[in-house]
Amino acid sequence: MNDTNALTIDPEMLTRLAKVSTATIATQLYKRGYRRCYLNGVKPLHPGTASFVAPAFTLRNIPMREDVDDMAILGDPEYPQRSAIETTPAGYCLVNDACANVTAGTIGDILAERLRVRGVTAVVTDGAVRDSGDLEAMDFPIYCASRAAPASVSGLYAVEVQVPIGCAGVAIFPGDIMAGDKDGVVVIPNALANEIAEDAPNQERYEQFVRAEVTKGRSIVGLYPASDKSLSDYKKWDEGQA
Repeated sequence: MNDTNALTIDPEMLTRLAKVSTATIATQLYKRGYRRCYLNGVKPLHPGTASFVAPAFTLRNIPMREDVDDMAILGDPEYPQRSAIETTPAGYCLVNDACANVTAGTIGDILAERLRVRGVTAVVTDGAVRDSGDLEAMDFPIYCASRAAPASVSGLYAVEVQVPIGCAGVAIFPGDIMAGDKDGVVVIPNALANEIAEDAPNQERYEQFVRAEVTKGRSIVGLYPASDKSLSDYKKWDEGQA
């Protein structure tokens, strides 16, 4: 499965999602019955890491085995890890399933720079990254579980791109929408992305009203979650803000 054009990605949908938090997206997913969409343990590389929203381009690894543990594979342009660096489309997020292995760096400064220059939006992995000091200095969002000095081939063997993967215990399909901010990373199934992009801003707008009311001393009872009374009050507040 390697056709990145198989799914239509609406740029306006991405723009709307980029304006809301991962917390809001997670709530919207929960309301629809999706409980396992948060990549537990995957965090921004550093406090200044930018937020992002982008469709997923996936890379699957398996644990390295001694008979294939050879740095020479990195010189093969068809080796999936190298292929992913050169074929992840601009505007996409490279999602690297590292089997939650944090003993080897899945990406370093040179490969990250290649992705950045090619217009890739971000990198997400449940593994580690290396050259982390240089990565921090880049204007390129990286979300990972840890940092490690050894090269990827010391612990991982890349096997496929653009296939369903499990990353940090979450199922991710090519073209799913990834969103990352200071709270971490969530994945939106592609089929739900448009409706969540419609509803999530409304949730955040109501929560702005809630914060304003709480600041004035109002109880959260009957306010958060919403009640008929609070929704009526919200409608008046929203009209007054227009």
